[in-house]
Amino acid sequence: MNFDLIGVPYSSMAKPGGIANAIRVLREVGLGERVAATAGVRDTGDLTLLEGSGVRGPSGLLNERALGRLVTATREAVLGSFDRGRRPLLVGGDCPVLLGALAAGRDRHGAVGLLLVDGHEDAWPPQLSPTGEASDSEVAIALGRIGDLPRPLDQFVPLLAPEALGMLGPRDRRAIEDGGAESLADTVALLRDDEAVRAHGAESSAREALGTLAKTAPAFWLHIDLDVLTTEDFPAADYTQPGGLTWDELLEIAKRTLAAPGCLGCSIVIYNPELDAKRTSAARIVRFACDLISA
Repeated sequence: MNFDLIGVPYSSMAKPGGIANAIRVLREVGLGERVAATAGVRDTGDLTLLEGSGVRGPSGLLNERALGRLVTATREAVLGSFDRGRRPLLVGGDCPVLLGALAAGRDRHGAVGLLLVDGHEDAWPPQLSPTGEASDSEVAIALGRIGDLPRPLDQFVPLLAPEALGMLGPRDRRAIEDGGAESLADTVALLRDDEAVRAHGAESSAREALGTLAKTAPAFWLHIDLDVLTTEDFPAADYTQPGGLTWDELLEIAKRTLAAPGCLGCSIVIYNPELDAKRTSAARIVRFACDLISA
């Protein structure tokens, strides 16, 4: 299937910049040209989004108006890609972009699953989140676990059933429990942390996740948060942790998932160019995207 590259200039943080500039920097190091040189890829440009206010709203989330625009704009772009018989590749920004992708998938298929490849579970109640960033909470939003959501988010959720959610790579369970929140480990269909993925092997872990999702939803979305990688492999993330996967392990999971029947598309997020002065991580992301599409 042919791909549409869709840039996402967005950040859930209170301060502008940072990961909101990821897609611009990735384009500067050749993302558009490199993926366009891969057969079947079309660059559709970037979403038109809003800058955040830096203020927490009634839900406890920062930047509620900008978040709502992100979700609606992503949904429209992904649906447009589906209408053209193409597969969306969302690059840049942070994790709440998956909400728009899930909304589009549900519009088309009635129900949708999610394979989240991420160093964090991202299911904090906003009131317990240390930051209020929607990237702490987008999985909880998708599951319908957050109240007082602003429009249009309140009209979309729940987007996802727990039994249609697979998670590979989260390694923040202790931080979640220490913060008074609840891990999803005993709630979702499948959760394998980085150590479990390594013990079982990346290929076997991907196959297990795909088998689980195939039983619960007619189609699913692949979401990749690059902080699933080790800090040595990917230092340009705002919230780093010990452990993580290697680039080779991530590619093995991603290429098998993207090739699976029912995979609607993919998002690749969480790159902060302010932490990458030499653009080493940017070049590695471009290489990963090209390797993934080629595979």
